[in-house]
Amino acid sequence: MSQITETDVVIVGAGPVGLFAVFELGLYDLECHLIDILDRAGGQCAELYPEKPIYDIPALPVVSGQELTDNLLTQIKPFSPQFHFNRMVTSFKKLDGGRFELTTDEDEKFRAKVVIVAAGGGSFQPKRPPIPGIEEYESGSVYYSVRRMEEFRDHDLVIVGGGDSALDWTLNLQPIARSVTLVHRRPQFRAADDSVNKMFALHDQGALKFEMGQISQLHGDNGQLRAATLKHADGERELACTRMLPFFGLTMKLGPIADWGLNLHENLITVDTEKFETSEPGIFAIGDINWYPGKLKLILSGFHEAALMAQAARKIVRPDEKVVFQYTTSSTSLQKKLGVK
Repeated sequence: MSQITETDVVIVGAGPVGLFAVFELGLYDLECHLIDILDRAGGQCAELYPEKPIYDIPALPVVSGQELTDNLLTQIKPFSPQFHFNRMVTSFKKLDGGRFELTTDEDEKFRAKVVIVAAGGGSFQPKRPPIPGIEEYESGSVYYSVRRMEEFRDHDLVIVGGGDSALDWTLNLQPIARSVTLVHRRPQFRAADDSVNKMFALHDQGALKFEMGQISQLHGDNGQLRAATLKHADGERELACTRMLPFFGLTMKLGPIADWGLNLHENLITVDTEKFETSEPGIFAIGDINWYPGKLKLILSGFHEAALMAQAARKIVRPDEKVVFQYTTSSTSLQKKLGVK
């Protein structure tokens, strides 16, 4: 029999915007359960650039993706949100009485009066490069993101790609790797000019190598790399390689949410700008997953959307409860909820 969880709010997505939504909803004593396809909180911040600096979060001149996630988790701890990781919502239906039921791929059912979609760009996965047998090495030698820089210390590292991620990690991992070789099919890049200039300067100094061409084959045993074949204009040769980071972009998919019957705009969920509600009353979309005229895909914008959404969500869950708007700086009741009074 399926496990059924009753709650006030279900949030699909546990990235920064989903986490901040817990805080705003918690101020109104709304219980939240979060479902995420990843194995931990943080969304793309934790998955793709946990150690990469972010510069446009108010009052934080610089913060890494993981630090931002950790701070948000600390901020919402007083509200005891329940997380369900490694789950995908596979089906959705509206029940009598205005409640919604979501079912996951683990056959769990969640019922709530409010559903909030905070799924970023939807479910995403790295694009696998067309290298025969690469799957064999994905368990420990080929990585599609950098979660811990220490995984690359003292290794012969090959990075493949020409975008910001490839250049950023070439520069960030060069000091700790035994060797770094950046492979791109041409000398022009889609990355910031400053990063490209720094990479070429290190190449000229002999601190790293830049090779034009493509990786056509991997060599190793039991999932452990020892070399990669570089195919270039003059033929082929092997590169020492015990770790590889291919950056071929991400495949972003709205996933099963596309079948919920919500109004969409270019594969994004259309919302109003008063409360960020979708075409289905009781379902909200905040963060990069939504669209409205003038939309900016910034974490900052998602935080603003979460604050306004919470006002409307509270009225749905507690329609007979009159709540006076309060500020955390002056409200003793809110401070008590936060554990600071």
